[in-house]
Amino acid sequence: MNNLIIYDKKILEKYINKRELEVKFGESVLTIQELDELKTTPAKYVLLGIPEDIGVLANSGLPGTKNAWNACLKGLLNMQANQFTTPENLVILGEIDCASQLQAAATLDKEDAHYFEELGTIVSQIDTKVATVVEHIVKKGKVPIIIGGGHNNSYGNIKGTSFALQKPISVINFDAHADFRPLEHRHSGNGFSYAYNEGFLNHYFVFGLQKNYNSQAVFDRLHTNKETISYNLFEHVATQRTKAFGQAMKEAESFTMAGEKFGLEMDLDSIQNIPSSAKTPSGFSVNEARRFISYFSRNSNVAYLHLCEAAPTPGTDQEKQVGKLLAYMIVDFIS
Repeated sequence: MNNLIIYDKKILEKYINKRELEVKFGESVLTIQELDELKTTPAKYVLLGIPEDIGVLANSGLPGTKNAWNACLKGLLNMQANQFTTPENLVILGEIDCASQLQAAATLDKEDAHYFEELGTIVSQIDTKVATVVEHIVKKGKVPIIIGGGHNNSYGNIKGTSFALQKPISVINFDAHADFRPLEHRHSGNGFSYAYNEGFLNHYFVFGLQKNYNSQAVFDRLHTNKETISYNLFEHVATQRTKAFGQAMKEAESFTMAGEKFGLEMDLDSIQNIPSSAKTPSGFSVNEARRFISYFSRNSNVAYLHLCEAAPTPGTDQEKQVGKLLAYMIVDFIS
């Protein structure tokens, strides 16, 4: 499949710092040679990277989300393999091949009046790649864990899962932003509105929406579709504390239909002081985000997990911290 670069053990070994009397996560995790092998692998979860930041740029955001995948591998593969981290339950599949799209985006003239629309066209190409690979993974009965990249990739995740299941799905999105902007050119701010408009997204719940970061027009669009779209506010949970965190999670869970498959989206710019495309000084804590993932990982209807918008600078302590955080979240989800 031209959309996908499949990783083998030799690629993983480049990331692993081995130590005597220890077995690292990357030494025990599974790999495959082709997608069809997912049918017979005993692992339930499949890790997939999307190293791109074009969707963020198309939304007038800051670059850097393409670096999260590499940071994730460094953090995850050097964790300890033991009875609690369960590396045998995960296949490291590889990455969506975004090289040609990144190259095309880099050659565009930023002063051109159609710059953002042209970026949107490139984002649509990545949409197709993501949807195709996610569909293959879900069809094989596995649960993909997708490391972005921008939140534009929510669209491909939802579309691919919907195609695989042959019906619309629900989504619970841990996010300061609704990402329900108008259906203009494709970018990181309208993945959910596109999926909803095209019939791939059934029920949509935004967990921890921040009142300061969403326009009245976005709130109006959410309120127009109250039967299928809902949210709770970060301020009610974290600052005013009129709603307990556990209560807020149950509210989100109950909004999805009983027995309905749902995707779990985690935007890291909703976590306080995490290097991301929209870093915030006020957000949920790391431990609250991990608690959220652990809670929903126990729901048998969760169809995928998407961790996105982290934007570390390579070769810095930022990269190490983001890599560790993504590794913690992955292990929370699979174990």
